[in-house]
Amino acid sequence: MQDFITEFYTIVEAVRDFLELGGPVLVSISILALVLWMFMLERILYLFFSHGKTQKHYIDLWNARADRSSWYAHQIRDQFISLASMNMEKNLSIIKALVVLCPLMGLLGTVTGMVEVFEVMAISGTGNARSLAAGVSKATVPTMAGMVVALSGVFLSTWLQKKAERSRELLSEKMTFH
Repeated sequence: MQDFITEFYTIVEAVRDFLELGGPVLVSISILALVLWMFMLERILYLFFSHGKTQKHYIDLWNARADRSSWYAHQIRDQFISLASMNMEKNLSIIKALVVLCPLMGLLGTVTGMVEVFEVMAISGTGNARSLAAGVSKATVPTMAGMVVALSGVFLSTWLQKKAERSRELLSEKMTFH
């Protein structure tokens, strides 16, 4: 148990040191990444645990209809497909917006870090290498973190979007007309 506690404190200290290295913008990027991954995890859980039930519900409703060939029936079918698609695509626009925001937050970190570098240069010139290095790290670490979060988000949001499109196509194929 003691080894676990020691290891836990070591990890916490490493995270704290990393967040201090990148400055306050890195904390904002970390919070943004947490929110982004919560939305993506919610969509993944919906996809694997609830979406099949939703699709089956709409297919059962469609198959229970006696009339599947009139104009009115076509409209109901389109409504079922749209409702299922809306459930599948829920929060995808928020995920995409958060993905776009990540590199912008990284650029904000670059700007704030470079401002710190220029302040050090104005006060002490180029002779204080330690202060210059701290400003440079506050400029580069948030940029890297913003890009890493954005890349992971782009991959997953694209995958979720393609799954939603394919799901709509499959549902459309399963709801046949007479």
